[in-house]
Amino acid sequence: MIRTVLVLVLLGALAFAIDLATSHGKTTRGAQISEFSLGGLTPEEARSALNKLAVSSAAPITVRTDSGRAAIDPAALGLKFDVDATLDRLLDQPRNPWTRFTDMLGFTRQVTPVVHLDDAAFNEELDAQRKVLERAAVEGGVHFDGATPVADLPSSGLRIDRKAARVTLTREWLRGRPVTLAMEPFDPTVSAATVQQTMDGAARTVTGTPLRLKARGQTVTVSREQMGALVTFVPDGDGGLKPAVTQRRLKKVLGTALAGAEATPVDAGFRISGGRPRVVAGADGAKLDPAATAKVVATASVDASRRAEAVYKTVKPKITTERARRLGVDEVVAEYTTGGFSGPSGENIRLVAKEVDGAVILPGQVFSLNGYTGTRGSAQGYVSSTIIDHGHAAKAVGGGISQFATTLYNAAYFAGLEDVAHTEHAYYISRYPEAREATVFEGSIDLQFRNNLRSGLYVETSWSPSSVTVRLWGTKQYEVESITGERTAQTSPEAIQLPAGDDCIASGGAPGFTTSDTRIVRDAKTGREVSRHTRTVKYAPEPIVQCR
Repeated sequence: MIRTVLVLVLLGALAFAIDLATSHGKTTRGAQISEFSLGGLTPEEARSALNKLAVSSAAPITVRTDSGRAAIDPAALGLKFDVDATLDRLLDQPRNPWTRFTDMLGFTRQVTPVVHLDDAAFNEELDAQRKVLERAAVEGGVHFDGATPVADLPSSGLRIDRKAARVTLTREWLRGRPVTLAMEPFDPTVSAATVQQTMDGAARTVTGTPLRLKARGQTVTVSREQMGALVTFVPDGDGGLKPAVTQRRLKKVLGTALAGAEATPVDAGFRISGGRPRVVAGADGAKLDPAATAKVVATASVDASRRAEAVYKTVKPKITTERARRLGVDEVVAEYTTGGFSGPSGENIRLVAKEVDGAVILPGQVFSLNGYTGTRGSAQGYVSSTIIDHGHAAKAVGGGISQFATTLYNAAYFAGLEDVAHTEHAYYISRYPEAREATVFEGSIDLQFRNNLRSGLYVETSWSPSSVTVRLWGTKQYEVESITGERTAQTSPEAIQLPAGDDCIASGGAPGFTTSDTRIVRDAKTGREVSRHTRTVKYAPEPIVQCR
């Protein structure tokens, strides 16, 4: 009997060990959020499903009370679904043997998603929905119809239990069904007499004359009607009323005017002067502080001076002047030049080189050519030129940019930077080094490399009608050697016929072949070999194109 029990225990332990091993790195078995089954998924699969849930969560949520119902934007209620934290919760495998056992039997269990709730937005939105959701209960107060004060006379009744509502909304929101909020008895804290006193006094001051609001050197005149749209009188906690301005009202009424005084921070950069990089100072930005400004406007609304000053937060640039000085951008770490272009291709190369000139790449940062330049279309000045399309030469807007990509790639190559992503041309182009070149195509093929140096990098480009140069400034860390392999496995071109026209570019063709490039990276100070990598490239034959 004892032996049987021991065998069963050992088998159970073995089963749990196997289950733990096979489920490692995956979401817990049987996990479910709403109608989404999320058990046994890889992190990538689970994130994809959670992102779909995040999209669906943007739909209005139906909120019900004993007084009525309303469809409310979750963002207006301050609700935010945290995909990353929820994924961590799904990947947390249960240690409880019984839970693991029921999971192995195929039982499902709801996993509570991680939801954040902004209290200020939550209270503001429920206040705005009082006429629908809390018809029986009215707190004493004053609001405005245009510039005319209107009394909110107090009345006992039922109102939403705010504390319980927070719990209910965060728990029920993502289940895809109406959410019922509990009510609680409510007795007003502000008397009708206090409301009338405010109507006769402070409320008249609010909309008596316009308010002059300073905004970083500018002056915004807030009209009487705008003041009425901004201010309400709410309980002060001691039986009285005080003026209040919500962030939502501030943004709606004055958002555009106050945003006009904001300033975008400017990163520090570099310019070449006297043959070496000099730091160009950055500049702080400024962004409206809506919470602080709302309080300022509320206070000023009952002040006879009718003046106030909006509050702006200082926004530091990503690269401050001090940081730029510490980046170690002192010398040329690598440069590369290509030529042999002309006409439309040259114009496209000039434009993209101008865009990239001045780029600063921080240590550890990945530079993406497509990401840095953004759209490269006719609206940006790019013209039609030659590209490779479906294995043969054709024309498209932005053709020729791959020559700049090859130039930039080689500069990064000889700086010893980490190759993150690059793609060679379909067939070999003789003005480029074999197996050491790159093409790009907006939206699908990118050139990416990581600055794995201890210093930052400053990208300097120069262009002439026949050549383009990329020069990388930083602190030299590596010496790089390139060894080109032999051509092997040559293939013969095929003849193809295309309709004559601008898109048909006749060609005599060229054989394809396989070759390689070996990059040897050595420490610049000691000469010690740091890395050696061989990349093999198979070039297709360039077809013989006949235009007919």
